[in-house]
Amino acid sequence: MSVQEYLDKHLLSRKIEDAVNAAVRAKTPDPVLFISNHMRKAVQSVITRIKARQILDSRGIPTVEVDLYTNKGMFRASVPSGNSTGMYEAVELRDGDKGVYLGNSVAKAVKNINEKISEALIGMDPTLQHQIDQAMIDLDKTEKKGELGVNAILAVSIAACKAGAAEKEVPLYKHIADLSGKTSPMLPVPAFTVISGGKHAGNNLAIQEIMILPTGTNRFEEALRMGSETYHHLKAVILEKFGAYGCNVGEDGGFAPNVSSFKEALDLVKEAIGRSGYNEKIKIALDVAATTFCIGTRYDLDFKSPQKSGQNFKSAEDMIDLYKELCAEYPIVSIEDPFDKEDWEHFKHFSSLGFCQVVGGDLLSSNVKRIERAITESACNAFLLKVNQVGTVTEVIEVVKQSKEAHWRMVVSHRCGETADSFIADLAVGLASGQIKAGAPCRGERLEKYNQLLRIEEELGDEGIYAGEDIRQ
Repeated sequence: MSVQEYLDKHLLSRKIEDAVNAAVRAKTPDPVLFISNHMRKAVQSVITRIKARQILDSRGIPTVEVDLYTNKGMFRASVPSGNSTGMYEAVELRDGDKGVYLGNSVAKAVKNINEKISEALIGMDPTLQHQIDQAMIDLDKTEKKGELGVNAILAVSIAACKAGAAEKEVPLYKHIADLSGKTSPMLPVPAFTVISGGKHAGNNLAIQEIMILPTGTNRFEEALRMGSETYHHLKAVILEKFGAYGCNVGEDGGFAPNVSSFKEALDLVKEAIGRSGYNEKIKIALDVAATTFCIGTRYDLDFKSPQKSGQNFKSAEDMIDLYKELCAEYPIVSIEDPFDKEDWEHFKHFSSLGFCQVVGGDLLSSNVKRIERAITESACNAFLLKVNQVGTVTEVIEVVKQSKEAHWRMVVSHRCGETADSFIADLAVGLASGQIKAGAPCRGERLEKYNQLLRIEEELGDEGIYAGEDIRQ
């Protein structure tokens, strides 16, 4: 084949001429670089390779990481994991061999990506998120993604989303906003974990988390500073009252002093807020995770103290009275999972009282059917979004639309087993969630999310709106 025949076959003469004309119109000082970039953009990007591997999450437990390749480069994603999988959420695929990582290895999920998912997606356009996700759903053929594993499917879905953003040459949060039909990105209010309890810490505190929300500012950068300063003031308070052992931290970075009552823990936080000088600017949120200490229809607030367990039972009505008292005494604006995940009636009753934001976490498990029921019954007024409970970026966007149509608030959430992937930061901005729960303002895997939000705010400039007091967006 002659040079001319080769040029004619691939229409190269016309493409090169178009690139040169574009360089002339742009008056570029570096025509070779301009023409090179112009030619690269002319090539439609497709998925060329997918490679998965097993890595460790923040707890030292295996999870899945994916490298997805297109003509534009390599895009990496890794998935988080919770302490347990609820009956209503998508399920992870783990190997179960107790002799390897105590049964937690994910070699099967990795193999499913490298063999089955890869074969199905090679050649697809990364900007077509819905088609990519649907192809994996069709390949799995189960309601909870148990065949391929949600850890396999989600890792590829997130990597594809990042590749789609690169193909469009827009930031990831902007690509997510486009996919969801949302045109106004918003910086979320961070819910910083400052005290850990429940199953996340070895103290005697029944509730899982006490968080602080810096709402009294109009910049995320300042909110992060307020959270960090208060966190360190809290460390000093705990050191004075409990000594160095009280400053040990839980899985998501919250301090774990050996307090046993709600009020004792809240008093520590209240004092730290006072010392920081942010009394009117920081609010408090609770993640009760009441399912973990519900026995029948009663709640054992001493379930972590073997010698006392069973002596401090509370009925659901007692818990409502307790929450009312706490909301009156402390600046509490949000309570997550105040009752057992099947106690729909008391969720509904407490939400109707209007004391604070009532977040459905375990209650909803990011499950479409349970969200529908909660909307119908007015069981809560806020939705905790954990992406690995859902399974794909497309389905995440669908459940978010479902909750926003009900005028619910939304909290994008991390998991206790996290990675260095900052995807949920871009997700929170792109979906304009208004709130993000990503742990304490310490520990690298938590700060990856908060630091990414700093970068996004910097990039948005004057267009960067911080949710602040208006967390109803």
